[in-house]
Amino acid sequence: MNMENLICFRALKIDDFDSVLKWSLDNAFCLANGWEVDRSEDELYSWWLRCVNNESADFVRLGVQLKDKLIGYVDLADIKNNRAELGIAIGESQLWGRGIGTSTILSFMQYASEKYGITTFDAETHEGNSRSKKMLEKIGFVEISRVGIEEYLGIDNQLIQYCFDFYAQVP
Repeated sequence: MNMENLICFRALKIDDFDSVLKWSLDNAFCLANGWEVDRSEDELYSWWLRCVNNESADFVRLGVQLKDKLIGYVDLADIKNNRAELGIAIGESQLWGRGIGTSTILSFMQYASEKYGITTFDAETHEGNSRSKKMLEKIGFVEISRVGIEEYLGIDNQLIQYCFDFYAQVP
């Protein structure tokens, strides 16, 4: 099944909060994405409201919808000079390991290239996040540095920075 045809991107809605609340109750998701475990519903709602109403010129976050269900979000940060940092969170942890993240990133990179003119994508993950590293490398991201330490799954981890340049990928 070609996931790329089933995935779409859309504006975040306040009505998505039920999905976000469900994700916040999944400890595996929270630990993998740096979300506070046992986060208060009020604080989570305030955060989601800020996500929905974001009006930043250099940051875009969109919902990832699979068929008719919101399953996560993608974002572009620090957008400038046809370059942006790429982010993804698949909130439905039972979907992890099925290629959905890879399909989502590939579709989103195409979307971001067409809509925002992005030709160079940066990404960052933790050394211990083998799924994320595997996905980025499978797509063609190249490790460019190892700067910084951050907690991942409760353990301090080396941060790894990656880059993908559409022009460098052309044979």
